[in-house]
Amino acid sequence: MRDVSMSDSQVPGDAELRVLADSVAQTLIQRGQMLVTAESCTGGWIAKTLTDIPGSSAWFEAGLVAYSYEAKEALLGVNPHTLERAGAVSQETVIEMVSGALARYGASVAVAVTGIAGPGGATPGKPVGTVWIGWKRRGGYARAGQFHFDGDRETVRRQTVAAALAGIQKILTA
Repeated sequence: MRDVSMSDSQVPGDAELRVLADSVAQTLIQRGQMLVTAESCTGGWIAKTLTDIPGSSAWFEAGLVAYSYEAKEALLGVNPHTLERAGAVSQETVIEMVSGALARYGASVAVAVTGIAGPGGATPGKPVGTVWIGWKRRGGYARAGQFHFDGDRETVRRQTVAAALAGIQKILTA
């Protein structure tokens, strides 16, 4: 995946998120597959968007919110050395998050997100709006992309949800 920036004019509304979620749901149903989410900066928003769809238990297995280092380690098996060396907002961490989600649940596809939604939390080289998203299909390789979203906390999170859903759809239909 490539590094992506979005301006505020591209911020998806609730209707756009619902369209993306419906598309993911239909593809999962058609393929008889289940999804698991592992979220940090979105705080469960991806899972909420997906489970707002009636009947989602047919294709949505679990949603994990792992905000702290300790939660990432305990719930998703992220290596503490990865967190120390690369930090929570990194390609290495998101790949371990998405891989850990698939390893712990019976789903066939997973998405993971970690980032800095703001207004605080920025570090040198990782400004507010820096987000890593990872996707993985069971038996496949994890894919990860770094994104730089503009805007306030709500806007960064909304754009992250949209990018995560679009990426799920992309790996399901690849």
